[in-house]
Amino acid sequence: MRVNFILSEVFNGFRRNLTMTLAMILTTAVTLAMLGGGLLVIQMADKSQKIFLDRVEMQFFINDDVTAADGDCTEEPCAQVKRELEAEPGVASVTYISKQQAYETAKGAWEESSPELAEFIRPDPYQAALRVRMADAEQFGAVLDKFERAPGIDGVLDQRDLVKRIFSVLDGARNAAFVVAAVLAVAAILLIVNTVQIAAYTRRTEVSIMRLVGATRWYTQLPFLLEAVVAAVIGALLAIGGLFLGKIFFFDKALDDLYGVNILARITAADVWFVSPWLLLTGIVLAGVTAYGTLRVYVRE
Repeated sequence: MRVNFILSEVFNGFRRNLTMTLAMILTTAVTLAMLGGGLLVIQMADKSQKIFLDRVEMQFFINDDVTAADGDCTEEPCAQVKRELEAEPGVASVTYISKQQAYETAKGAWEESSPELAEFIRPDPYQAALRVRMADAEQFGAVLDKFERAPGIDGVLDQRDLVKRIFSVLDGARNAAFVVAAVLAVAAILLIVNTVQIAAYTRRTEVSIMRLVGATRWYTQLPFLLEAVVAAVIGALLAIGGLFLGKIFFFDKALDDLYGVNILARITAADVWFVSPWLLLTGIVLAGVTAYGTLRVYVRE
């Protein structure tokens, strides 16, 4: 097989169908960029969820009658629940918060955010609680389910609900990116099909001559296949470059405040490099399979 001939045919194909090739490259680039953006959001969500789960806690609120009889959690049933919680696998610490401490903490928070309303805060609505921090986030649900109806427990504060609401936003952004990528992928496939068909039609005479002198079908169709693959590779490289620019000008700038307070995990260059091979592989497979299928259906001679 003459490599120089194959490469020259690929170059000539680009030159003859320049506008459609550029359209195919740009559509592939945007498609893969949206796919890469969705993958980066998945990575951000996974790492951010780990941050949250390492910090989330649960609070078991003590019944007011129990608190009135045992303000320091030194007697049953409060002391027993505390001991059992401390003995549970995955529990890092159990701290008793008195009714007065809960009131003072809440009032301090109100004084910082809304000083004019802080004077109206009264201790009556607040309850004593056992605050539980987990060493193993995987055990969170098991501990919660086991003790939420323990003797003397009046209710539970489960911060995982807040985490779920936060990550539902990230899930929505990820899903939107994937939907857009899927729509654009259809457009890219149609462009590849049309480009291959036009390229095959414009070179139908020379392909027929090559077949008459003994060239195999694979040999005559390989340039068309390579044209689509090379265009997809260029599009993938543009998409990867776009992701690096997006990291610098969007993720790093727009999300800097959330990074600073450790709410969202930072998207790093390593994350972009991690998804880059997948984008390149997706582009090659998308273009290669589409072009090959088109040639099998359209070019039969």
